[in-house]
Amino acid sequence: MFAPGLELRGLRFARGDWDVACDLAVARGAFAALIGASGAGKTTLLALTAGFEEPAAGTVLVNGRDVTGLAPAERPITTLFQEHNLFAHLDAWRNVALGVDPGLRLSAEQRAEVMEALARVGLEGKERRLPRALSGGERQRVAIARALVMRRSLLLLDEPFAALGPALRRDMLDLVDRLRRDTGMTVLMVSHDPADARRAAGATTFVHDGRILASGPTAALLDDPGVPELADYLGIVRRRGLSVQSGRARRAAPASPAPPPSGSPAPRRGP
Repeated sequence: MFAPGLELRGLRFARGDWDVACDLAVARGAFAALIGASGAGKTTLLALTAGFEEPAAGTVLVNGRDVTGLAPAERPITTLFQEHNLFAHLDAWRNVALGVDPGLRLSAEQRAEVMEALARVGLEGKERRLPRALSGGERQRVAIARALVMRRSLLLLDEPFAALGPALRRDMLDLVDRLRRDTGMTVLMVSHDPADARRAAGATTFVHDGRILASGPTAALLDDPGVPELADYLGIVRRRGLSVQSGRARRAAPASPAPPPSGSPAPRRGP
């Protein structure tokens, strides 16, 4: 039975003459992606989910609980942005510990939990380093560790790895996916790069001009887009029976022959 970890019901939002209208459901414990061009409405959907924007209509539910009227801090949601939002004067351990207690008053058990979170993201031995002494990928690992200790059921990724190189970005996606499987949290990621969705997301939704035009299993959606807007976004063209995408070609399904006109003689067969 499909149990939504996140559900957006009849969500509506407007800014000037531009608006967003959508319904979306993400299975509990799943890794899902939102893709689309800049300005399509992906980040707006994340902002509405997290509570940074207020919808004109509709409902936001997390694990079946209506959180529409709650402030961002009261929602069981953590958001990772492209900017890691670490405090420059605090070391990695303290930046993570803020997710447990903003006053940094931690019990011995909570201190151990922070150390464990840093170890799980591969930062064991670097707990006392300031952000400036960490690489870009390591700073994002600190942000992920902080999200872990906050113990919230939904993680939103607003292109947090976009500034990283391809190999490091894949490593970060694999890390988040592994932590998702370990913790059971639901993940919703915004990305401009369909390769990110293909790498980590079991389901992908295509957003265009404030509307959801296509949604489904990632591989099927990207390999055979059902709407022309998605095909255009992916750069797919059809040439002489081949579907060409990102330098790869595959045989397109042949068109069915048209039936002969009424009254036409049957085609002759060879001997």
